Amino acid sequence: MLFVKFLVAVLPIIWLIVALSRLKMPAHKATSIALVLTLVLAIGFWKLNAVYAASAVLEGILNALWPICLVIVAALFAYNLTLRTGAMESIKKMLAGVSIDKRVLVLLIGWGFGNFMEGMAGFGTAVAIPASMLFGVGVNPFSAVLACLVANSTPTAFGSVGIPLVTLSSITGVPSAVLAANTVIIEVILCFISPFIMVCIVGGGIKALKGAFAVTLVSSASFVLPWYIAGTVIGAELPDIVGSICCMICTVIASKVFNKKPQAEYSIEAQVTNEEIAASVTQNKEEAISFGKALQAWCPFILIFIMLLFTSTLFPSVNKLIAPIKSVVVVYAGKGGSKLTFSWINTPGVIIFVAAIIGGLVQGAKVSTMFDVLVATLKANWKTIVTICCVMSVAKTMGYSGMISDTAKFLVAVTGSAYPLFAPLIGAIGGFVTGSGTSTSVLFGGLQAETAKNLGLSPAWMASANVLGAGIGKMICPQSIAIGASAIKQSGSESKILGSVFKYFICYVVIAGIICFLGTL
Repeated sequence: MLFVKFLVAVLPIIWLIVALSRLKMPAHKATSIALVLTLVLAIGFWKLNAVYAASAVLEGILNALWPICLVIVAALFAYNLTLRTGAMESIKKMLAGVSIDKRVLVLLIGWGFGNFMEGMAGFGTAVAIPASMLFGVGVNPFSAVLACLVANSTPTAFGSVGIPLVTLSSITGVPSAVLAANTVIIEVILCFISPFIMVCIVGGGIKALKGAFAVTLVSSASFVLPWYIAGTVIGAELPDIVGSICCMICTVIASKVFNKKPQAEYSIEAQVTNEEIAASVTQNKEEAISFGKALQAWCPFILIFIMLLFTSTLFPSVNKLIAPIKSVVVVYAGKGGSKLTFSWINTPGVIIFVAAIIGGLVQGAKVSTMFDVLVATLKANWKTIVTICCVMSVAKTMGYSGMISDTAKFLVAVTGSAYPLFAPLIGAIGGFVTGSGTSTSVLFGGLQAETAKNLGLSPAWMASANVLGAGIGKMICPQSIAIGASAIKQSGSESKILGSVFKYFICYVVIAGIICFLGTL
């Protein structure tokens, strides 16, 4: 009977895998159908009261809109506004003008700036923007995409100002600060080796580390150490942002100290043949950007960092002043309903909006322009909002009906004490299907935590394994690969990219499983 319940319970998940990977159905349509299927099973098979089921869906929608979708829209609004004002072009020129060594550029742009974009906006920006920038300055396009896909695996957990872990917290009941601390521990090894792999990818093998090992080591350590400290001390919102800022500064300094005369074979100038790219490289070297213009370009991101930091628990006087401004409600009509907390000021989405608006004004944007950008952002991402609302509703319904509990019991019975070896793989499947650390947290976060409880393991550790796996799964996610192919103007090359990145995916999943298992001993 347990096996039958398991088969029925995973039908919505199987549907999502088939619909998104095989049928190529748009995510908002696939998740809408999954929600209907989940409701039918919950009410018909698990005998969940129809009113209770409706209230579970409502809870999922409300939880999706605030704070999840709010953060996503705010982060993308901030990024789109910098595009509209032209500030992003100045940022690109500053980064690309640091070195002519493609190994240094992949560390600075693919690793440092890519992680910064993941921390700020997420949702493909950490692949699309760095890959296009690297391609634009003369790095081999396919190497650029592969490097960015690998780089994006570990920062995903803290992407969009920590929203995957904040979401995971709402699903599992584990405080986001505890999840953040566990996540940096479980990810630290893979995070540390990623820059070295990136250099090998763009340099054509391990020989590329010769002459660039010191810069790579500095770039890796200067991200990982602040990232780790922020994850254990501050919480889920700032690790990627803090780490990437330190990384970019230290990588620039290290390149000037350890990479004064790049080897000819790794020089962008020596390999550039395309006249347009050559002109771009020359222009980037010749055009110096003043300190004032640089500060103006980075202003929204600097403000976001400062405001998030000063409203965190590190500054209790500010935090305690605004934290009580909230509403707490129980939406689920049945027993055991979780509390939903709506923080009206002390939530990343509101803070990012305020910082983005101030930054936009500094950059000379009119109020009408900002309104247009906001409307355009909502129009461009309404499908994402619908998708997240549906996925959250599916997760809530599965949780309250007992579907997740029955699935967890079956997994415990089958895998026993070896389950931690497979936990990251489950998260990777979610990342492959959804292309989102947030959606994967919703899909499998409750399952991982429930399974951990049944095995007598730490729910926080297993939930962190889930979000680690989600980032790894994004390496081979059709959406991520399509975004990367589009960024280098090579649409149609997705299968080639997938074939090249798959070996890195396998290595990361195996290492993640071993780390997860050892962490339970």
